[in-house]
This record gives sequence, structure tokens and C-alpha cells, in this order.
Amino acid sequence: MNFQDLHELLRSELVRRIERGMVTQSRLAQKAGFQQAHVSNFLNRKRALSLDGLDKVMEAQNLTIEQILPLDLAGAGEAASEAVEDAVEQIPIVSPSAAMDDSEIAGAAVIETVPVVAARLRENRAKPAPRRTQWERFVAVRVDAQQAAAMAPVLATGALAVIDRHWNSLAPYRANQPNIYAVRSGSMLLLRYVDFDERHLILRPFLREFPVQLIGLREGESPADYVVGRVCLVVAEV
Repeated sequence: MNFQDLHELLRSELVRRIERGMVTQSRLAQKAGFQQAHVSNFLNRKRALSLDGLDKVMEAQNLTIEQILPLDLAGAGEAASEAVEDAVEQIPIVSPSAAMDDSEIAGAAVIETVPVVAARLRENRAKPAPRRTQWERFVAVRVDAQQAAAMAPVLATGALAVIDRHWNSLAPYRANQPNIYAVRSGSMLLLRYVDFDERHLILRPFLREFPVQLIGLREGESPADYVVGRVCLVVAEV
């Protein structure tokens, strides 16, 4: 294996991550400290990266050489496979407004990060609205007392709700199991079960003593204009 082979293995892995919505070109460039055009040219085989550039990109994506090598070259096939399975992604924890409005999460908007096993993210199917396909896919928000009160015990105060912003559909994700959605309601982000009926989104809490809320859709609007994403993972308070 030579230097060019390493370039191609890294490029293929980054393209795979971008296609699966795990990262975007602009987010990758920002984390690695490059201009987006520089990263785009690398991904499109128009230029190579220096050794220092390779190190920066791999560090930004928490990648090691063993993780991008073919298993028969990794030195320990089973161990390398386990390393890939154990790889983690750092999901940005952001404010509700950033989760709703920011297609790319700038560094200044990141409150902190939460590590999630990359394989757990890759298994999520996507059904994005057309205008959301280029949004950074996974973000997390911390559940406050108001959100938790209506959704307990499904959501607890202080837990982290990881939102898949590439699932803006109201279609069931699993049979006989309702989705919890992050939904825009005015300036607020609400975490609720959601139905749709006659031009209204119906936001349902888990606890019956809390009121059902309606969001009326104006002419030309669709549910995807309000559905920020599906809560795909809940992480206990850390």
C-alpha cells in the first residue's frame, strides 16, 4: 500500500459518511480547519492532501488508519472490525433554536458534545424533506423540565434527545411504535408524538393530563415545514 492508496481509502470513507448524512462537506471542512473548496477538490479527486492534511481530516472524524484499511491489511481482522464497530461520533449539543434553524452547526453554537457509537447512527434510515438533504444530520438538545413533564417517563429532565434531521416524514419508522418528533411551534421546539389531520399537526404528549396542541398549516405548507426531525436516541443525563 502506498500514499495514494491511503488517500483513496480515506476519500471513500468520507464520501460514505457524507452520503449517509453523518457529516457534510462544510462541517468536515470547518472541523478540519480547511476551506470547503479544498475538501471538495479532495473528495472529487482533483487534488491530494498533505500528510498533515490527512492527519487533520482523520482527527476531525475520529478515524484511525486501522479503521480505513481493508480488514485483510489491518493486521488483526477481528480486532479491526471491532474497532470500526466501536468508533464514535461526537454529536453537537445545541440550543433548540440552533436545532431548528441552523443547517450547519457552527462551532460557536456547540454547547458541548455527546459521543454516540457510529454504527448506531449509521443504522438510521433517512426520509428527508428536499430542502433538508444538505443539513447537518444529527444534533442533540437537552430535555428541560417543561418538555419532560409532558413526556415522562419517555423523556426525563436533563436527558439528551438526539434528533435525526433527515427524517421529516410523518411515516411510521417502526411498526406499532409512534415516533417522537422535534417540532417547531412558533419560537419553541417541542418534543411530542405527532399526527396530521385536515391541515393541522396534532402534537400529543405522553401523559393525558397535558393538553394536545394543534399547529395549523397555511396554504402551500407541509408538515415537513414544522417537523425538525425524529428523536432517534435518548441519552440519560450525563
